[in-house]
Amino acid sequence: MTLPHGLVQTPAFMPVGTAGSVKAIPQHLLEELDAQIILGNTYHLYLRPGHELVRRMGGLHRFIAWPRPMLTDSGGFQVFSLNQLRKVNEEGVHFRSHLDGSSHFFSPEHSMDVQLALGADIVMAFDECTEHPADRARAQQSLDLTLRWARRSQQHFNDHCEDYLPHSNRPGEEPGQTCATQSLFGIVQGGMYPDLRRDSAEQLVAMDFAGYAIGGLSVGEPRASTREIIESTLPLLPADKPRYVMGVGYPEEIVEYAALGVDMMDCTIPTRAGRHGLLFTSQGRLNIKNRRFAEDPEPPDPECSCRVCHRYSRAYLRHLMAAQEPLGGVLNTLHNLAFYLDTMRSVRNAIATDTLPMLLARVRARADRVPAG
Repeated sequence: MTLPHGLVQTPAFMPVGTAGSVKAIPQHLLEELDAQIILGNTYHLYLRPGHELVRRMGGLHRFIAWPRPMLTDSGGFQVFSLNQLRKVNEEGVHFRSHLDGSSHFFSPEHSMDVQLALGADIVMAFDECTEHPADRARAQQSLDLTLRWARRSQQHFNDHCEDYLPHSNRPGEEPGQTCATQSLFGIVQGGMYPDLRRDSAEQLVAMDFAGYAIGGLSVGEPRASTREIIESTLPLLPADKPRYVMGVGYPEEIVEYAALGVDMMDCTIPTRAGRHGLLFTSQGRLNIKNRRFAEDPEPPDPECSCRVCHRYSRAYLRHLMAAQEPLGGVLNTLHNLAFYLDTMRSVRNAIATDTLPMLLARVRARADRVPAG
């Protein structure tokens, strides 16, 4: 993908920077890990520090000092997760802030305005994330609403993107992007019903978005159902445009999804797991808080070349978690992100060298292995 702030080789994994920060990891280390693109959260940035403040500061890239591509979600999933604090109608969603209980309203048009002000390279249409379980009537109702919101999002994006001023890539640089160069993606919904997903995909493709996401997954459904929906929906989306699955998954899953033809994925698993002491390694998942690592001099993953595995022992990481030292979460997260990004590099290399079946076999064997600890 050629985006205003750089090239993105696919398939790509996007670290999640919820509030303008990938938790515990500064931007220079993300660059060192070669994260090509990160994700920002519209809902959280709207509440704090506010999209207009970010706009006055030159846009999100300049505000957070991130010169590479960025995607912002629509805020739909976060509003969905508020549950008792929201009320959905045709016009949009009334909700109360999880921070202070203040009242707010998000419509497709407002979501576009917020994202245009933030200035990400890729903007997502406003959608309603269908809960699980949802019966067919509920999934149909939610899908129909999301399609109407997609049309409104697209219309407002096309009509108003020129209203937003260009912003710089970094402090002191010349302005490098106008909102006219931003790309808008539509989001396929439809619950766990393949025929509803087909209807959603066909109508979104007819609207001719720059790319397409499969949303409404990782909301409590069995992982086998997640794969079934991805596998049945992907062929309905144009192969010459980016295909993005939102909110997935574990390392072995992102390899499988990439092999199916998914171009982009994001997930909070590597950062959240790292803060709680769970490491992903070539030997399986490793709970570094386990007492048996108290005197283990080995690196977290002997096959990993990240700066954590190059320098620190399992014993030290276990000590940091036991002592509740913040550095423990930082180092664990740094390793996990390195593992995820290295995994995607391996997939891209396997595709280029026509060795993807062999990589899949190794990943599946690792997934079947007893966890390391």
